[in-house]
Amino acid sequence: MKIAMQLSYAGGFKQSAQQAMDLEKAGLDIVWVAEAYGFDGPSFMGYLAAKTERLTIGSGILNIYSRTPSLLAMTGAGVDAMTEGRCILGLGASGPQVIEGFHGMPYDAPIGRTREVIEICRLIWKREAPLEYQGKYYTLPLPPEQGTGLGKPLKIIGHPRPDIPIYLASLGAKNVQLTAELADGWLPIFYMPERANDVWGADLAAGAAKRPAELGPLEVVAGGVLCVTDDPKPVLDFARPMYALYIGGMGARDRNFYNQLACRYGYEKEAKEIQDLYLAGKKDEAAALIPYELLELTNLAGPEGFIKDRIAAFKEAGVSTLNVVPVGNGPELVEKVKAWSE
Repeated sequence: MKIAMQLSYAGGFKQSAQQAMDLEKAGLDIVWVAEAYGFDGPSFMGYLAAKTERLTIGSGILNIYSRTPSLLAMTGAGVDAMTEGRCILGLGASGPQVIEGFHGMPYDAPIGRTREVIEICRLIWKREAPLEYQGKYYTLPLPPEQGTGLGKPLKIIGHPRPDIPIYLASLGAKNVQLTAELADGWLPIFYMPERANDVWGADLAAGAAKRPAELGPLEVVAGGVLCVTDDPKPVLDFARPMYALYIGGMGARDRNFYNQLACRYGYEKEAKEIQDLYLAGKKDEAAALIPYELLELTNLAGPEGFIKDRIAAFKEAGVSTLNVVPVGNGPELVEKVKAWSE
């Protein structure tokens, strides 16, 4: 298994870059750079490109609405060129709160738009002909009646790697099917190995049945907090506010993908109560209701034997890249988990 880590997107980029450099020496394979509604991701990815030598640098994630498909392709090509082939273009639909609230773009047709974005990116990178695309959501060049009529098909000036990996962050049934069909990798959140097949197995199989052979197997990236300890409860309790934010407050009451995932895992009663409390402003009470089992089985915190068992469970469930957030001596933990995952 490869070992990956999500870097902080709340600021402190130079400190995060130093952390990435230290962990690179310890054997870390991939770092993910998010942006949410903070600083943009590609700026930090470029900075990391100059500071690292071996690490793969992935966007985790760039949303598909606030940049055109061509700009997403240019960004992936640019970082990939700077790193000499160490880029993963991680994409996702984000949610209506960010897309409509922060970017002022309609949150429409996430599945259809994602499909077309992937197709356009790959056309641009291949450079087989000047870019022309006729889709339901994107038409390139822009039709004359929608602009000046002066648009013309163009090729990207540089010569990018034609097969830059595209990973998708997806949770819903149709989006997971699309991921298994077209993406190089999958970035689920709150991944519970024991119940993953019950939740996503049919969707992954449906998408895989349409998957082009040249894409190869779908890479699966999942994991959680990593801490070697005889008393994992304080560490897992520290994660409660983040779980409460996602399950309780990320999205509208009837359109929260993370709440729906908790329900699909079998926590329907808790998910509703967490959301009610969180939306009522009772965040601490909401966090207290996060099921301990959910925390325990979606992270890797406990004695060494327990963590080895969790790694085996993730691997058996199909996870090919273990995504960790080290708590403690990061380089030492990465070295250990790298050895345990072989």
